[in-house]
Amino acid sequence: MDRGALLVDFCRQAIRIPSYSGQEQGAAELMRDKMLEYGFDEVTITRHGSVLGRIYGKRPGATILMDGHIDTVDVVDAPQWQHDPFGAEIVDGKIYGRGASDMKGSVTAMVSAAAQYAEDCGKNFSGTICVSCTVHEECFEGVSSREITKLAKPDFVIIGEATSTTVKIGQRGRAEVVVETEGVSCHSSNPEKGVNAVYQMMTVIEEIRKIVPNEHPILGKGILELTDIVSSPYPGASVVPALCRATFDRRTLVGEDEAVILGQVDDAIQRAAARVPGLKARAYLAEGRAKCWTGEDISAKRYFPAWLISEEDPRVQKVLAGLEEAGIHAPISHFAFCTNGSHFSGEAGIPAIGYGPSLESLAHVRDEYIEISQLEKAYQGFQCILRELTK
Repeated sequence: MDRGALLVDFCRQAIRIPSYSGQEQGAAELMRDKMLEYGFDEVTITRHGSVLGRIYGKRPGATILMDGHIDTVDVVDAPQWQHDPFGAEIVDGKIYGRGASDMKGSVTAMVSAAAQYAEDCGKNFSGTICVSCTVHEECFEGVSSREITKLAKPDFVIIGEATSTTVKIGQRGRAEVVVETEGVSCHSSNPEKGVNAVYQMMTVIEEIRKIVPNEHPILGKGILELTDIVSSPYPGASVVPALCRATFDRRTLVGEDEAVILGQVDDAIQRAAARVPGLKARAYLAEGRAKCWTGEDISAKRYFPAWLISEEDPRVQKVLAGLEEAGIHAPISHFAFCTNGSHFSGEAGIPAIGYGPSLESLAHVRDEYIEISQLEKAYQGFQCILRELTK
């Protein structure tokens, strides 16, 4: 079966199924059904609702996992789209729709490529090829992937996020740091009887802004940026706020863990306390919780580690050799955003690379699209990568 000829239709089917985080059932069932139709040996749906397909080679060897997520961000501006977000229209060689680039195009290419490669060689390859279609990545990068690792036990992971079919060897991590200051509420007509938590927060923020994040020769600069601030009670009509909460986006580098992240902020709080006697403040990592389409809860700290693999790693060189065989020029760089690699490589220590179709800049945008030429290029590239890794 020429799955390449069917790839565009498969991609369009996936785009037409809305699959916001926590609502991925339709997309998951499509992936499961296609894997079974395409001859995968085993297909599992995890407790969170992710799909894991396996193809077993005739010879022993490593387990290669190709990973992508099937959830998408919401469409909050549908009237402003020129193309139906779930229409999967084809215009000028581009397939339009939510998730086209991030990342249903890549997921359908991975499923199709794994099946085609296995059929072409009669499964006469070493090891096991797995494809995972994970849920809730947009909210919890890598959290649902923990179940995939337990089931598949991969030795190497290919993260199919958009790279314009170049090769990514790492990414910065992400943490949501929350800082709270505690005051004493009172009527705002007599502010001297209370302690304004916002004024205390202003001093803390001033000290936090003095933090200079580390820098990495490959991954670049760490970031610590204020993203929101809220006082309580809110709205505070005639009330001096007793609590103030600020959230910071912290982009982390390899070697920076929770202790490093919070330690820098705690030091800033101590400097603020030296300036404001009696200041009460604390810092912690935010936590999130959501409901999966299976009914299971998913929860985690908002901390997703950075990761990096050496360009000289033999598996990276095999990936490059496979792409060269396919005639694909693949410069090496790193992801600008967070991916499931935060779990696979940053948390579980499994070597990984990124390779996938489309532009990183098309993620989450209005009139998202994927070029059909990129989709087909990735499909060929995935097969050549698998050939090199399973010799």
